[in-house]
Amino acid sequence: MSAGLAALCGVWLLGVALAASQAPQDKPLMSEEFFKNVQVLKGIPVDEFLDTMGMFSAATGLNCTDCHIPESGGSWARYADDSPLKRTTRRMMAMVNTINASHFGGRRVLTCYSCHNGNRRPNAIPSLVAQYAVDPIIEDPYEILQAPGAPSADTVLDKFIQAVGGTTRLTSFTSVVAKGSYRGFDDAETYPLEIFAKAPNQRTTILHSPNGDITTTYDGRSGWLAAPTETKPAPVMALTGGNLEGAGVDAELSFPGQIKQVLRGWVVGPLTLIDDREVRIVQGKKGNGSPIKLYFEEESGLLVRLVRYSDSPVGRVPTQIDYEDYRDVSGIKIPFKWTSTWTDGRTVFELSSVEVNARIDATSFAKPTAPLAIR
Repeated sequence: MSAGLAALCGVWLLGVALAASQAPQDKPLMSEEFFKNVQVLKGIPVDEFLDTMGMFSAATGLNCTDCHIPESGGSWARYADDSPLKRTTRRMMAMVNTINASHFGGRRVLTCYSCHNGNRRPNAIPSLVAQYAVDPIIEDPYEILQAPGAPSADTVLDKFIQAVGGTTRLTSFTSVVAKGSYRGFDDAETYPLEIFAKAPNQRTTILHSPNGDITTTYDGRSGWLAAPTETKPAPVMALTGGNLEGAGVDAELSFPGQIKQVLRGWVVGPLTLIDDREVRIVQGKKGNGSPIKLYFEEESGLLVRLVRYSDSPVGRVPTQIDYEDYRDVSGIKIPFKWTSTWTDGRTVFELSSVEVNARIDATSFAKPTAPLAIR
């Protein structure tokens, strides 16, 4: 499945929702309150429900209309209709839950991806091509272990801090206002974006899409996503769980001088390669205990990749952010390009202008309002 289609489906699914106002942040709206015909995935927040849809897509290689019905592509309400694949999915979820409960103490060890691996039907025959490939794909584990002989976390993180400007300069780095453009996986064109961030942990990103603004805001405690559909406004969706934690990490790492305080339980892993460059993996954790892996280029010390996870009823959902094109802005090195990849799509962001220590009005980090669709 194309990641761009998956991303679009994520927005489409919002259009299937029942008309309802967003509940307070401390009690996010549940899937069955928001969507029609939810039979199994009840009692989870809307953003976790959408993560689950992304997991199904990644596991099976199918897009939204493949799993629902062809007519759902032009009529959002039709996503609620039953289909053979939806009924099969419900049975498969029950099967996987039973196996995990019976053999793994309820832990989500087995997931849809365990068997499907991106294929509509699980492969039952070994692949000799994969077995004897000259350069097999080796993926980093969910959690890394301390590598023998690796430098301390302080050594790696201090090198990064020095590489992006040094402690003294970063201490005085309190805000950033940036403009640029973004492009989705299937987009032929780029569209404008704006970013506002204020230390220690506030950040708002506004993507000016052809159908209206897509706003992600983290105010230091709560987070939201406001996105339009083509025909009517979508409610403002509260971020929860790993999505909320991820928004907080993104906001905090906008100010790299505080990186040592952002995570806890540091573990330094082995050297690995990204595009033939040696990188050192350093892992930390936040409140929910999910690992957050940071990849620092061995030569320059710069952060080139971040991998974090959100949880869903069918397994962990990864988000990977790759940073590049670091440029000097008032003595601070800031990545002018990064690529965010997740099960709902891949987006490339590029900045054209960055101003540090600019004054930002507090309203920039207020809960966004539901945008009106652009016709």
